[in-house]
Amino acid sequence: MSIVRLAGVVREVGDFVILDHVDAAVAAGDRIGLVGPNGAGKTTLLRLVAGLDEPDLGEVHRKRGLTIAMLRQEANVDSGFIEAPSLRLAVRAGAGRLEQLERTLQDLEHAGRVTEPEYEELQHEFSVRDGYALDQRVEAALSGLGFERDQWDRPPTNLSGGEQTRAALARLLLGDPDLLLLDEPTNHLDLGALEWLEEHLGRRHGSLLVASHDRAFLDATVTRVWEMRDRRLTPFRGSYSAYARQREERDLRAAQEVEDRAGQITREQELVQLYRHQRKHGKMHEHEARLEALAPLAKRKSDSKLRLPTEALVGGGLARSYETVVRAEGLVVGYATAGEGAARKETPVARVPWLELRRGERVGIVGPNGAGKTTLLRTIAGELPSLDGALDLGRNVQLSYLAQVRDAPIPGASVLGALLDEMPLTPAAARGHLARFLFRGDDVFKEVAALSGGERSRLELALLFLLPANLLLLDEPTNHLDIPAREALEAFMSGTDATVLIVSHDRRLLERVCDSLWVVDDGLAVPFEGGYRAWRLAVADGWTVEAAAEREANRLHGGLTAPNGRRPAKAVGAQAPRAVARSGGGVATSDRPAAAADGSLRPHVAKLSKDAYRRRKIQLDEELTVLTEHKLRLEATLKDPGVHGNFLELRRVSGELANVDQALAAAEEAWLEMEEAAP
Repeated sequence: MSIVRLAGVVREVGDFVILDHVDAAVAAGDRIGLVGPNGAGKTTLLRLVAGLDEPDLGEVHRKRGLTIAMLRQEANVDSGFIEAPSLRLAVRAGAGRLEQLERTLQDLEHAGRVTEPEYEELQHEFSVRDGYALDQRVEAALSGLGFERDQWDRPPTNLSGGEQTRAALARLLLGDPDLLLLDEPTNHLDLGALEWLEEHLGRRHGSLLVASHDRAFLDATVTRVWEMRDRRLTPFRGSYSAYARQREERDLRAAQEVEDRAGQITREQELVQLYRHQRKHGKMHEHEARLEALAPLAKRKSDSKLRLPTEALVGGGLARSYETVVRAEGLVVGYATAGEGAARKETPVARVPWLELRRGERVGIVGPNGAGKTTLLRTIAGELPSLDGALDLGRNVQLSYLAQVRDAPIPGASVLGALLDEMPLTPAAARGHLARFLFRGDDVFKEVAALSGGERSRLELALLFLLPANLLLLDEPTNHLDIPAREALEAFMSGTDATVLIVSHDRRLLERVCDSLWVVDDGLAVPFEGGYRAWRLAVADGWTVEAAAEREANRLHGGLTAPNGRRPAKAVGAQAPRAVARSGGGVATSDRPAAAADGSLRPHVAKLSKDAYRRRKIQLDEELTVLTEHKLRLEATLKDPGVHGNFLELRRVSGELANVDQALAAAEEAWLEMEEAAP
């Protein structure tokens, strides 16, 4: 039985038709995902179902007594929520009927009327609605959606916009309406909160209609999909993955149909011309009628897709970086106020005992909100200075950074102006570049300040690809992007030769793109060898960042670590590791000999020819790659318990590892000499 039914619904804004004669129905217990590109009308449809807007034509029928609650993309928090004395009470108020029953039962108890039928009826309803566990459910929702216990008794006015959205979601879930409408509910949730929400929605008995671009979330929560495309709604059965397969098959059939129609149109046009020349007007009109019937089918608008360039607009292809792109040891990231000495205040966020990013790797940075993922990425990008420790960028690294916080204004009044302000280009070249990011025609003259979240994300990607970069630092790049744009970004990252370091809560992207992870939690950042799914399985089996940090310390330094996570000095008189300035490579660290760090101590090196330099560079690249891989294999062998129990084998492997370390040092020294001899 339908609880909501849309019949011939039309919604217009000015002369633009958003929804065109949409027919659909929601049944009791339905779990429906609403998908489609940005601007397709998903939010408009949700508002019509909720009764917040009325259709221009058609009707929306709702079951009598139906309770509906809607979470908007940016929560419009009411005054009652904001004025609540604590977050706990603000969320608890979502269960308004239960609170009303609770007050009434208390009044009847105080009046000594517990034996009356009214009390018995209300108590039964309170019990059936699970009112006796209300406070436990409030705490479970707050904890599951990422609120720390010390936040529960603070006033909601202390919350950020994203936190208010999460709190509004918790409040809606407590109300347990017959129909729950969610518009992009995953925007402000970390991975733990996402998993909790999926589990909670899976236990609900009420109906669900959710608009989302998070494919993993849709797969976990819906059993039907409504697709918004070309102002119409098309229903599909099954999860998002099932819908994606059906959509691909349908699009292939549609493309073949258009191709077939194109051939038929060409033949009909030829026949019309033939019979016109032969003055056979009856036949000519017959084929003109056929042509008129075929033409509309061939004019179906094709879907516009984001097309990320394989090369930057200016500067050509990617340069080849050194094998090690980023290395951090004993690094402390956080924030520091201006000042010197006692006036300088440092706020550490996360400590990095050891992390290394190698050329061509695609690594995801994961962890709960507030753990320090963005702080770590900003430190690597050079936007924040490190508080302590060593951070080194490899030679020949060219980085581009896409920030998560999109509040800073983009220079330029229009989309085209923003691109031209960033780099002097001809208008034709700028418009061609913007077309790849779906800014076509008059779209290039849109005001930057008036862009939607998705449009701004696409503009920032367009600015990112102006210059070549062999290291991409991306902080939540899929925020506000629709599913086709996310899939295009995934395809680019999977195929690019650049090294990619990405902060994301998009589990489908992490699983498909990233070979390994950096996990940031509990004040630590540690590596994890494996993708997102392997990490979640490991966490379920008891994996923690603390244990991983301890294992990494044992592997690297025999378990000897200083309080700040850095290894102790290698020998008496050796310099302690120091903070390393950002560079395109080649800043000397304390691990290098003084002679290697100070170019003035080197003898003069004759310049190489371009051809000799190129050959020497290729040779050294290959030598360094082989030696590095050999070293990794030997280190893995040393972790084998069987090797530790065999003194002769242990001595052989240790000696071979020492020889490889010596060869690596010599190869790096040769690299430095080659760079000095560069033409």
